[in-house]
Amino acid sequence: MSGLDALPPLRDVVERHGLMAQKALGQNFLFDLNLTGKIARAAGPLEDRTVVEIGPGPGGLTRALLAQGAARVIAIERDRRCLPALAEIAAHYPGRLEIVDGDALAVDLSGLVGAGRACIVANLPYNIGTPLLVGWLGGASWPPWWDSLTLMFQREVAERIVATPAQRAAYGRLAVLAGWRCESRILFDVPRSAFTPQPKITSSVVRLVPRPSPEPCDRRLLERITLAAFGQRRKMLRQNLKAALPEPTSLLEAAGIDPTFRAEEIDVSGFVKLANALAAVR
Repeated sequence: MSGLDALPPLRDVVERHGLMAQKALGQNFLFDLNLTGKIARAAGPLEDRTVVEIGPGPGGLTRALLAQGAARVIAIERDRRCLPALAEIAAHYPGRLEIVDGDALAVDLSGLVGAGRACIVANLPYNIGTPLLVGWLGGASWPPWWDSLTLMFQREVAERIVATPAQRAAYGRLAVLAGWRCESRILFDVPRSAFTPQPKITSSVVRLVPRPSPEPCDRRLLERITLAAFGQRRKMLRQNLKAALPEPTSLLEAAGIDPTFRAEEIDVSGFVKLANALAAVR
């Protein structure tokens, strides 16, 4: 039995259920209960909270969230091989764990949460982490249905989320979208040796908290502009934006941006001004 919750050690659970991690699903299981507990604590006080977890696998982080007092955990898992292991956790914590058999990219998470707001805590599968984050950042209403994101990404992706123009190599579309609507920071790294199978890269836990009042902007225009602006990083903005904007030089000047600048030289506020300049002419 583990010292966390009197349930069997995760390695025993994985062996008993034949849960070999599948590369096609972006799976890397985290067996270290000290680390899963650290991630759960990083999400803040969980008592009386609803937590959404994506890709729980055999349930290491799930167990930590429940042990930290989460009143309700909604676990979205598309790998049906993991469902029996998760069901054992649900039986140990009656009425507190809801297991959803489905793809997180297709599930209506806000509908599952219902009234009130939730936090999202997850060791995200590597192959869907960025699309999920972009979807959560691009919700039509703001503040969103979630009040914090505590997520594990590849270290490279984590750096792209929190980057500013001062970190030009990492700064890009993801940093603009995250910086516009959230305050984000990297909390800590997780070594490769903590996972089974061991990935080739280091992972990092990132926390994002929504800004209550981001600068007003049409999110669809911002997404369109940033996609074009960072399309070819070595080109000037007036070149990159030709395919997406009418008369990009005029719009850049209206936003107070030098048309000869490159995308990585423009901060979040600058991109917001550019999206608003486009909205004005439309």
